[in-house]
Amino acid sequence: MSAAVEVKPQQLQQWHVKEPYLHLRCGLGEGPYYEAATHSLRFVDIKKKRVHVVDLDKIPYPNPNPSVDPSSAPAGVETIQLDTPVTVTADIEGVDPRERILIGAKYGLAVLDRRTGAYEYVTKFHPDKDNERLRSNDGAVDPHGRFWLGSMSDFGYDLQPEGSVFLFDGTRTARSMRHPVTIPNSVAWSPDGRTLYFTHSTERTIHAYDYDPDSGEVSRERAFYVHDGPGEPDGSRVDVDGNLWQAVYGESRVLKISPEGKLVGEIRLPTKNITCTQFVGTELFITTAGMQQGEGTPEEVDLSGALFRVDVGVKGLDPFLFKLSKAVDPAS
Repeated sequence: MSAAVEVKPQQLQQWHVKEPYLHLRCGLGEGPYYEAATHSLRFVDIKKKRVHVVDLDKIPYPNPNPSVDPSSAPAGVETIQLDTPVTVTADIEGVDPRERILIGAKYGLAVLDRRTGAYEYVTKFHPDKDNERLRSNDGAVDPHGRFWLGSMSDFGYDLQPEGSVFLFDGTRTARSMRHPVTIPNSVAWSPDGRTLYFTHSTERTIHAYDYDPDSGEVSRERAFYVHDGPGEPDGSRVDVDGNLWQAVYGESRVLKISPEGKLVGEIRLPTKNITCTQFVGTELFITTAGMQQGEGTPEEVDLSGALFRVDVGVKGLDPFLFKLSKAVDPAS
C-alpha cells in the first residue's frame, strides 16, 4: 500500500503595499485610467467632483513626498474641478485626450474639454427628464466602441435598488441592459473578448456573460465569483492571462481571481476602502476612498483616499476607445 500524500491548499500569491504613491486625500477616488498618449494616469474623485491627471514621468516612484494639495497644482499633477460628480473617464477614438475625453457625469455620458474644464452631455440615462436621485457610477468601453455605464442612488439619498446598467452606442440613445441594480461597478472583458464581467457590489457577486464578438450581444448570465467577506467587490481590471484584479471596499485588499473564478492572490494595503485598479505595464495602480475618524485605525484613516502602486509581474489589457457619432459630438 502506498503512503498517503498530504495535499495542502494552494498558497495565495501575496503583495504588501505599505506607502502611498500619491496622496490627494480623495473623498472617493475611483476610475483610474491609463492615458497612453502622455504616459499619465487619470482618476476621479466622485465626491469632490474632480478629475486628476498624474504625469508618471514627473512624479517619482517611490515618491518621497506623496502628500499633495491639489489646489496648489504641483508639477506633474493636473486637477480639473467640475460642478458634477464625475465617475469614470475614457479616451475617444480619433480625439487627442490632451484636448477632450469622455466622462461619466451625473446624468450620463459627457465630453470634457480639458483646456477649458467645460463639459457637454452627448447622451443621458433619461433624456426626457433628469432624475435627481440618480448619478452615474462605474463603466467601460466595450470591444465595439460602446460605453457600458451604471447608475445608482446619488449622495444624500437613501441607497435603493433603483439603478440600471446602460449601454451607450455613441448616439443619443441609451439602452437599459440590467435593472434594477443598487451599486453597479466595473464592466470588463476577457482577453479573447468572449466574456463580459460585471460587478454588482451589493450582491457581492461578479457576474459573467457570453459576449458575442460580432454582434456585441450578451447572454447566459451566471455567477463567476461570489465574495465571502465583510467587504464588497468594487472596481477591477483584467490582465493578459485573464485574471481579474478586483478591489474590495472595506477589506484593505485587491483580489487576484483566476479565469476559472478562483481566488489565487491578494494585495494587502494599509487602508480599508479600496475602490479600483488600473494597469500601467506590469504595475497596478489602486485608488481608495476617504474614511472618517473612528472608522478605522489612525493609519487607515490617514492613508484613506490615497493612490497606491505595486508591480505584480503581469501586464493588463489595453482599454477600448469610445466611438462617438459625429452627429452628437459637441465639437462637430
